[in-house]
Amino acid sequence: MAEEKRNLCAQIPISLHSRVRQEQEASGQPLSEYMTQLITNYFHMKEDNQNMNTETRTVAFQVPPELFEEFKAYLQRNHLKQKEFFLACIQRALSEESPADEPASDPEPLEAE
Repeated sequence: MAEEKRNLCAQIPISLHSRVRQEQEASGQPLSEYMTQLITNYFHMKEDNQNMNTETRTVAFQVPPELFEEFKAYLQRNHLKQKEFFLACIQRALSEESPADEPASDPEPLEAE
C-alpha cells in the first residue's frame, strides 16, 4: 500500500526555482517524484554527515559531465549511493591486487658527495 501523501508548498527565490525546475525537467521525473527524491537525498546526506566517523578521509575527483550523468543514471537504476559504489570499487581493486603487484618500497636516498 502506498504511503499517504501531503502537499508541501513554499515561496523560494526565482533563481532557485528556475534551477530546480531545470534539473527536474532534465531528470524526466514528474515534479512530485523529483522533489520527493531531492528531499529524501537531503535527509540521507544530513544523516550520513551526523554519523561520520572522524577517522575517515575524503576522496574527490572531477569527471566529464556526460560521464557523470551516465554514472548518476547507473546509480539510480541499481539503487546505489555514490559512497557505497566507490567503497565497493576500492575494496574490489585492493582484494584483487596480488603481492607481486605491490609497488617496491622507495629506495634509500642517495647521499650527496
